Amino acid sequence: MATWIWVVIAIVVVAVIALVAVGASKRRTAMLRNRFGPEYDRALEGRDGRRAAEADLRAREKQRAQFDIKPLPESTRLRFAEEWRDVQEHFVDQPAQAATAADTLVARVMEARGYPMKDFDAQAELVSVDHPDTVENYRIAHAVRQRSETQQVSTEDLREALLRYRSLFDELLRPEGDGAADGTIGQVQPADASSRQRVAAGLEPQDPGTSATGRTDRPAAMESDGAGPADPDPDYHDQRIGGREGR
Repeated sequence: MATWIWVVIAIVVVAVIALVAVGASKRRTAMLRNRFGPEYDRALEGRDGRRAAEADLRAREKQRAQFDIKPLPESTRLRFAEEWRDVQEHFVDQPAQAATAADTLVARVMEARGYPMKDFDAQAELVSVDHPDTVENYRIAHAVRQRSETQQVSTEDLREALLRYRSLFDELLRPEGDGAADGTIGQVQPADASSRQRVAAGLEPQDPGTSATGRTDRPAAMESDGAGPADPDPDYHDQRIGGREGR
C-alpha cells in the first residue's frame, strides 16, 4: 500500500514540474513575441520549429548586449538629416543612385550609433533587437538596391525602397528618451511578412499629410493621440521624396 502512495506522489510531482516547465516556456514565448513582434514570426518561418527560432532570437539579444549602442549627438543627428534631404532631392534625376546613397547613409548611421558593421544578414539580425518593426523594411529595401545593380528595376520599386530605408533611418535618428512614434521624418508602416504590401505614403506632392491613396502619411498608431514632442526639424519631417517642399 505504501508503495502505491509513493508512486502516486511521484506522478503528482512529475506532473507539477511539467506544468511549471510549460508555464515558464509560455512566458518566455510571450516575452519574445512582445519584444520582437513581426521578427518573431519571421524567425519561425526561417527556423525548424519554435525552439530553434526562439534560441536564435535569444542569441541575438545576448549578442546585442555586448555592444554599447548610443544615441547620436544633436549636431550629428542634424548632419545626417541634411544628408537625407540631399538623397531625396537626387531621387528624381538619379533614382538608382539615390537608393544606393540611402543604403550607405543608413549603414553610416548604424556605425555611428555603435552597431558592428559585419555582413548584411548579421547586421540586420542585430538591429532587429532594437528595431524589430522596421528591420524587414530595411531588408526589402536592400534587396531592391542590390537588384538595381544587375537588372532593371522600376522607379516605383526604387521609390518604395527609399521609403523603407527612411522608416529605419527615422528610428535610428530618434533622440534619446523619445519613445513617441513621431520622429525625425515620416515613418512607413512595417512590412507585412505575408503580403509585402506596398508603401504608398508621401510618394508625390499632394496636400500636406496625405498619401497617394488619399490617407494620411503617418500610420494610424501615430495619429491616435497627437501627443509627443515637437519635431525639432519640421522641414525634414514634411519633406517628400523627389523634392524639397517646405524649405
